[in-house]
Parts: sequence; structure tokens; C-alpha cells
Amino acid sequence: MTAPLTPPPPPHDPSAHEAWPPPGGHPGYPGAAAPASYGQDGPGMKTELREAAVVTVAVTVAGLVLGLLWVWLAPRLPLVGGVLDGRWVVYPADAEGEQAAGADGTFTLLALACGALSALAVFLWRRRGGVPLIVALAVGGFLASLVAWRLGIWLGPAQDVIASAKAAGQGKTFSGPLKLTAKGAWLAWPVAALLVHLALTALFGPRDPEPYPQAPPPKTPDGDPAQPAE
Repeated sequence: MTAPLTPPPPPHDPSAHEAWPPPGGHPGYPGAAAPASYGQDGPGMKTELREAAVVTVAVTVAGLVLGLLWVWLAPRLPLVGGVLDGRWVVYPADAEGEQAAGADGTFTLLALACGALSALAVFLWRRRGGVPLIVALAVGGFLASLVAWRLGIWLGPAQDVIASAKAAGQGKTFSGPLKLTAKGAWLAWPVAALLVHLALTALFGPRDPEPYPQAPPPKTPDGDPAQPAE
């Protein structure tokens, strides 16, 4: 008697085994283990709020620098005082002077520069964006403008022009008080900070991770696509 002939085993097809990933092994299949950093968009809301508070305080304190620069660089308004009908009157020494507009322009330009520098400093510190940082820059910039305005008025020439005219003498020229007639200049710092920070984040900020590549559909040992079980 001869032993029954058995058909040889089918040749080994590596693709048949490679097509089926181990449990939780390939990121392209459902149920696969995601990387450890998946879903982490930042340091956390508590940390972002704490950093935003630090940015708000730091930018507000920086308004002192703007106030000092404004007092130093803003043009002075020349005034002349004299006695008319028994009482002191004050009038501009140069009727066509533009010193008042120059004070507003100086404040605005300095605020724009300070806003850009504050946005650059915050970006170099965190290297990312985020709503809390943006809000902190805007609020801090506005408060810094108010601080600079009040400091400039306090350190500038006296606000009582009659007293200054009497101290200078009749017909003598003296410097008028430092004023900010264009209150829209308060928004120069926050607007510049927001625009510069958004531009830096768009150009140099972290990019979103690339999506995972889709794995090919599984195949049968014969090389045909596997049909889902009904």
C-alpha cells in the first residue's frame, strides 16, 4: 500500500500577515494606541490663565516706560499769559503751532512701538498663541496706555495754566500742560500688540501635526481584498 498523497501547503504570503496589524499596533486602524502627545494642545487652561495674568501685569507696568518717553519726546505747547481787564488770560504763543497734534502723534507712535515690542517679548517667551495670551496682550496694552497717559500728565508741566502764567510773568512764554486730545491713541498699543503677535504666530509658531496615513485594507491569503463579515 502507498501512503495517500497530501497537497503541499500553500506558499507563504508575507502580505497576508502584514495586512493584519497586531492589536493596538498600527495607528491607522481603529483601536490603535495613539501617541502620548495626542490631544495635548497646550500646557492646560490653568497654566494658560496664570501666564495670561503675568503678561497683563507685566505689560501694564511697561506703560511707565511709555509715559516717561512721552514726557521726554512730546513737543511743548508754548503759552503766553497777561492781564486783560483786570484778570489773567492765557493764549497760545504761536497761533499756527501744531504742538498739540504733535503730542498726540508722539504718544501714538511710541505706543505702536511698545505694542510691537511687547508682542515680540511674549512670543519669544511662549512661542505659541492662544486666546488667554491674546486677551492678556490687549487688556495689558490698554491699561499700559492709561498708565502712560496719567504719568505723562503728572510729570509734565502744571495743569493750572493761570498759576503758571503768574509764575512766568506777564508777557512771558511758558510751557502748557501735556494733553492727549485724541483718546483713540489709547488703542494703539493693544492693536499693535495683537497684529504683531498674530503675525509672529502665523509665521513662526508651531504647526498642526500631520494626519496619520490611512493603512491599506486587509487582504486574504490569496491577495484579494477581505470582505467584511455580515
